Amino acid sequence: MKFTYSIIAGFFLLLSDFSFSQTFLQPNFGLKSHETLVINKIELSSTGARFYMSIENRITNGSFCADKNIFIVYPDGTRSLLSSSEGIPVCPDVHKFNAPGEKLDFVLTFSPLKPGTKWIDLIEDCPDNCFSFYGITLDNDLNTKIDEAFYLEENDEPVKAMITLIDLAEDADKQNLGIEGSLYINIIRLARLNGNDVKAKQWYARMKSSEAPRLQQYIKYLNDQGIKY
Repeated sequence: MKFTYSIIAGFFLLLSDFSFSQTFLQPNFGLKSHETLVINKIELSSTGARFYMSIENRITNGSFCADKNIFIVYPDGTRSLLSSSEGIPVCPDVHKFNAPGEKLDFVLTFSPLKPGTKWIDLIEDCPDNCFSFYGITLDNDLNTKIDEAFYLEENDEPVKAMITLIDLAEDADKQNLGIEGSLYINIIRLARLNGNDVKAKQWYARMKSSEAPRLQQYIKYLNDQGIKY
C-alpha cells in the first residue's frame, strides 16, 4: 500500500508541475544589448524558469562567458538571482569560438517566477560588456499580435502594421507593460517610413510623457539614431 501511495503521490506531483508549465518561443522584448544574443525559448514551471539562449560570434578570436551575477528583474524592481547555467562558462572562464558565424547554445535557470508575472528584464551585472534584455513579454497572445504586426510590415503593409501596433500600445499603456517603449519606437519608425512626420512627432511626444518602464533607455535609443523631436 505504501508503494502504491508513493506512485500515486508522484503522479499527482508530475501533473501539478505540468499544469503550471508555460512555454514562450522567441518571446518579444523591448531592447537588448548584444545584437546576436537570442532568447530561443523560455520554459516556466513550478520547479524553475529556464531560458534557452544562443549567441553568434561575429569576430575572429571571439569569446563569451556568463557572469554569476545574472538576474531576473520583476516589474516592481525585485530581483531573482541565477540558480544555474548549462553550456556556458562562468566568467572569468570563457568559451572561445573557432570562427565567425559559430553559435553557442546555453541555458540559464532561475527560481520559479512570481505568479501572474507578465514581463521581466534579464540583466547581467558585471564589470564589462554585460548583456541585458528589457521588457521580455510573457504573454503568448500578446507575442502573437506583435509578431503579426511585424509580419504585415515584412509583407509590404506598413500602414496596417502601424495601426496594429497603435492598438497594442494603447493596451500596454493601461497595463504598464515592459514592451510599451518598444511599441512606441516601432510606431515612430513606421510613421517616418510612411512619410508621416506629424504622427511620428505625436507618438514621440506621447512616449516622452508616458510612464513606460525604462523610458530613458528607449528615448536614448531613438536619439542615438538621430530621431528626436
